[in-house]
Amino acid sequence: MACRLAEPYSEPASKGIVLMNYVVLGAGPAGVTAAETLRSVDPNATITMIGGEPEPPYSRMALPYLIYGKIDEGGTYLRQDPAHYDEQRIRYIMGRCGGIDSRAKQVYLSTGETLPYDKLLIATGANPIRPPIPGSNLEGVENCWTLADARKILEYADKGSPVVLVGAGFIGSIILEALFLRGCQITVVELAPRMVARMMDETAGGMLGRWCESKGVQVLTNTRVTSISKGEDGGPRLSVRFSNGLSAPADLAVLAVGVRSNTGFLVGSGVAVNTGIIVDEYLQTTAPDIYAAGDCCEGIDLSTGKPDMLAIQPVAVEHGRIAALNMAGHQHRHRGSLNMNVLDTMGLISSSFGLWQGAQVGETGKLVDEGTFKYMKLEFEGDKLVGAQCVGMTDHVGMLRGLIQTGFHMGEWKKKLLASPERLREAYIAVAQGLPTSGPMAPQVKTPVVDVSHAGASGH
Repeated sequence: MACRLAEPYSEPASKGIVLMNYVVLGAGPAGVTAAETLRSVDPNATITMIGGEPEPPYSRMALPYLIYGKIDEGGTYLRQDPAHYDEQRIRYIMGRCGGIDSRAKQVYLSTGETLPYDKLLIATGANPIRPPIPGSNLEGVENCWTLADARKILEYADKGSPVVLVGAGFIGSIILEALFLRGCQITVVELAPRMVARMMDETAGGMLGRWCESKGVQVLTNTRVTSISKGEDGGPRLSVRFSNGLSAPADLAVLAVGVRSNTGFLVGSGVAVNTGIIVDEYLQTTAPDIYAAGDCCEGIDLSTGKPDMLAIQPVAVEHGRIAALNMAGHQHRHRGSLNMNVLDTMGLISSSFGLWQGAQVGETGKLVDEGTFKYMKLEFEGDKLVGAQCVGMTDHVGMLRGLIQTGFHMGEWKKKLLASPERLREAYIAVAQGLPTSGPMAPQVKTPVVDVSHAGASGH
């Protein structure tokens, strides 16, 4: 599907009406949401959106579906109608930003074009980290971050092909799912002592590792890649050597060791950067009339009340909408985004929410069934549920999110859940709907039977 570049939209100014000129740097979920929101609240404005790749705006989170054949490239596009941006009167430019002059209010593009703006949104996302591994520049060593990367992976990862996946964090585990469904023979290498160490504890991460091994995936934790070299003639393309002294042949090595915010072009712009772009509660940067959204900025974590990098698509969409409203003069405070991850690992669903590691002073309720790969861990601060983890238990995702995000007081249900986390559905109905917890009006909920090998509470 081609995406035609729209001409700038202009409309004669009516007397007394100021026509705004908005520029959006970035054409991912944050940028597209922002541009559409700006159009909805400012129908006469000029809106220009800039994408850094020669593609229509697309979702990186859709790339695994492309790799295992569930969708084609068109299925990754954020908007399916090729005329969508023209119809929204959003000019779409392909190019990269070389710098910003916040005093002159101008954006300098790699194409040579200089764009003036009244209000600017930076939604440039993040870039994958390329670790300094000898041989990481060889053919067949790829990231999985762009459509161009996905095309290379499709070229090298045939059914039965040996593949080494470097990194078993959230992104790496999503790629693992795609490669497994494609039929590859996979070795996972993770520096941390468990899979998804930034969203799961030892019990949950250990379950995921054992589940992968039960599906024929080799999982090497506490291990790093020391070098990558060309394979022997007539064999797989690469040879990957590990810190444990072993090596593995591979037709493809995928690097998924993390990302960093794309902010290098902001030097000298007046936009302050920490790990990501620093923003206030209205997503405005330290430079006047410049806002930021998505993976490039440090928005507020709802659970901690502090700035943090929450590089997940729902947060990017939320940022884009709120930033656009503020750019257009509709004051809208960002109260914080919930840190939430839901992962499908070859059919085993895992999730984490909020303060999944636990509060500094809190209590924990657990249920564990190692044999059937089921786990639930609830974290309380006072009588509020502030964090949770689940493995193999999908019915509770919406309820956990709702209870943590709304900050309901659990009252007497806290004690019940510390002893029996599987009663979450009862607790949710009672607390969220304000029903009594005992007597004829108490909720009658039939909960699934779970074989619990350990349940209890512990302090933090």
